[in-house]
Amino acid sequence: MTAIELVVFDMAGTTVRDDGVVEQAFQRAAERTGVADRMPWEDALQHVRDTMGQSKIEVFLHLADGDRAAAERATAAFEAAYDELIAEQGAEEIPGARETIEQLRDAGLKVALTTGFAPVTRDALIDALGWRDLVDVALSPVDAGRGRPHPDLVLTALLRTGASSVQAVAVAGDTASDVQSGRRAGAGFVAGVLSGAHDRATLSGAGADAVLASVVDLRAALAERGLLALIPSA
Repeated sequence: MTAIELVVFDMAGTTVRDDGVVEQAFQRAAERTGVADRMPWEDALQHVRDTMGQSKIEVFLHLADGDRAAAERATAAFEAAYDELIAEQGAEEIPGARETIEQLRDAGLKVALTTGFAPVTRDALIDALGWRDLVDVALSPVDAGRGRPHPDLVLTALLRTGASSVQAVAVAGDTASDVQSGRRAGAGFVAGVLSGAHDRATLSGAGADAVLASVVDLRAALAERGLLALIPSA
């Protein structure tokens, strides 16, 4: 078995507490642009929930019935609304996320953050958390080519950090799209976490190797499988 060299974490719902902020931002964007007016509100909201973790432009393209200009306006409105909410409410980590990342990096592993948000929103979150120097790389779909569930974010993280192979990569996220992205990239270990959008059945159904309560449990899950040769026992 290949020891893990790189851990790729999702952000909102995985390492960063969401507490409904994504849905609130979507509601503000929908109200400001009318992007969801073609369907019942509950159907639009359910689509947003089902596609958590995916590139926001792809989500809004569906809601806008393929109208790219409308989707781009809605995406910009969403990003602005999310930034407003972070300014109003602040940003908080999933309890123990920073310590987990620090432990992995102290042991010699690389750590990447990935998200479906645009870089400006991603960076606002990172700055609000004080995580600028915490990780090796932070990526948005525009940095990789395609967003989740495609493998591009995971593979770009591998290339940016110099990991030796996809089998040396672990992926952790709270959505089916996160898990599918890891699986399609060929990651050596893919974990779903229950701190965000999707439940155990959804994450397992997407192909997770393990479903964990939160990222705090990731180190132990990797160690149990003999994937953390670089990390001394606690």
